Amino acid sequence: VAGLGNYGLWGTRHSVGMEVLDRLARQLAVAEGWRMDKRCCADVALATAHGLELVLLKPRRFMNLNGLSVASAAKIYNLGPEDIYLVHDDLDKALGKVAIKLGGSARGHNGVQSCISALHSNEMTRLRIGIGRP
Repeated sequence: VAGLGNYGLWGTRHSVGMEVLDRLARQLAVAEGWRMDKRCCADVALATAHGLELVLLKPRRFMNLNGLSVASAAKIYNLGPEDIYLVHDDLDKALGKVAIKLGGSARGHNGVQSCISALHSNEMTRLRIGIGRP
């Protein structure tokens, strides 16, 4: 589960994916388990939920390079694009509205496009968090 965003720019609308992962880590009681993994240039926490092993990932890159971290982590943890969930902001959804989408185009989202390019696939499931337009 990769939370897309601009690392270090906490509290901004475009880093909502990382904030969702922080909240998920707290709910799964692994918030103290975040560690920097230099192999994929990301903060990583491992968790278990409903019998599934999860890799929580917050890339330590700007949005348009998030895919490099996601692809590196996929290789390290032997995951295919179909195993990856991207959590990211969506300008076209009203603030706070959420939608799940399987595959398809990036729809202009630079972080998603970076993941599609780095993984050579658009098969990732996306959790789109509405941030609305300014």
